[in-house]
Amino acid sequence: MKPARLRADILAGLTTSFALVPECIAFALVAHLNPLMGLYGAFILCTLTALFGGRPGMISGAAGSMAVVIVALVVQHGVQYLLATVLLGGLIMIAFGLLRLGKLVRIVPYPVMLGFVNGLAIIIALAQLEHFKTGERWLGGMALWLMLGLVALTMAIVYLLPRLSRAVPPALAAILGVGLLVYLLGLPTRTLGDMAHIAGGLPQFVLPDIAWNLDTLGIIAPYAFLMAMVGLLETLLTLNLTDEFTESRGAPDRECVALGAANIVSGLFGGMGGCAMIGQTVINLSSGGRGRLSGVVAGVMILLFVLFLSPLIERIPLAALVGVMFVVSQQTFAWGSLRVLHKVPLNDMLVIVAVTAITVFTDLATAVLCGIVIAALNFAWQHSRELYADSHQEADGSKLYRVHGTLFFASTTSFLNHFDPAGDPAQVTLDCQHLSFVDYSAIAALKTLRERYAKAGKHLRVTHLSERCKQLLKRAGIQHG
Repeated sequence: MKPARLRADILAGLTTSFALVPECIAFALVAHLNPLMGLYGAFILCTLTALFGGRPGMISGAAGSMAVVIVALVVQHGVQYLLATVLLGGLIMIAFGLLRLGKLVRIVPYPVMLGFVNGLAIIIALAQLEHFKTGERWLGGMALWLMLGLVALTMAIVYLLPRLSRAVPPALAAILGVGLLVYLLGLPTRTLGDMAHIAGGLPQFVLPDIAWNLDTLGIIAPYAFLMAMVGLLETLLTLNLTDEFTESRGAPDRECVALGAANIVSGLFGGMGGCAMIGQTVINLSSGGRGRLSGVVAGVMILLFVLFLSPLIERIPLAALVGVMFVVSQQTFAWGSLRVLHKVPLNDMLVIVAVTAITVFTDLATAVLCGIVIAALNFAWQHSRELYADSHQEADGSKLYRVHGTLFFASTTSFLNHFDPAGDPAQVTLDCQHLSFVDYSAIAALKTLRERYAKAGKHLRVTHLSERCKQLLKRAGIQHG
């Protein structure tokens, strides 16, 4: 590796580690867990996926989407059941990758991707507002103005430093610069240590202390499946975005296997489950991190924070981290989607807005699934309207129909309406040279048409079927001659 690339990855990893710590602590607290569980999970997930995953430059950790999924399990059954759930979820992720299902992310339409990105950007920004509270009360007076001033200073450094020098990642310079300013001037502002104390030892290997029986499996299986699906979905979508950012291609199936293995190790060493984190990935990429080393550095630094550097890390002002995350939110949001809203079809605009809103108010998995369903229904509707037929009388008195388009569940009614069994002659030919049969609804429609002509005492002959269509009809026991 070239020295310049090595230096860039190390600095990017260091910058990302500072941004990982408060997020992982916050998500652990959301899930009613010890903050160290979030940090141990971040160390293991970030390091292992960086070493063995399919997308260098992408950052994984104890993500908020996973915390929301498992909070009910922790409250009802305790931490040990969570660790078992993380193990099972990891196995599901590995199976997903080994079955080469990572390519399913390709069915996610681009408007859904835009909505996903915009929704996560809004979530990142809204999550920072919690740092403007003490308990349940908002900051006020000088404390609020000091916090706002430090946030603004951090953002200014991040935006303006690249115009002067690119020797150091701007986010790293902002965090260290604002932290040093607060320390030297003795400014009374909240620090990372106000969230939680992060000093601890090495993570210890231990099997979850639960009864390993079918009753336990019945409790953890639904949570494990949901956790795995949410984690895989966020990871694969983040991988797609990283591919676009770096103009390179990752290996989604390999990433799924690595993520599953990392979750299993995390569960065995008392860490939270997790997946790719889009905010930290953006920080890493924008700081120059492109190789596996950046993720390894970020993960190892988190462990070093816990073991040796907690007194220093706990002095970092929350305002500096909030400012960096506000910049990440701004950089993550696809502002171009706002400029093209009036230019794209109405249905695509609705998908973008709907996925963004659902991501913010519910969760990522629900938003993406809803977006795919909306896009699929719109595709089916538009495609069904493209089916048309022309017909004419043949010299022998028979009638010939030529149908063009795709016959599937949404177009069967239109297909049947093109025919007139009562008014047609005794011999009718259906030319399928330009007609494609897609599903069982298409076969059922052809069968219904045959029956209508037979009931009218007439014969329908079907010609020019493709081999695929012949196979579908043969499997359904329908003669196509």
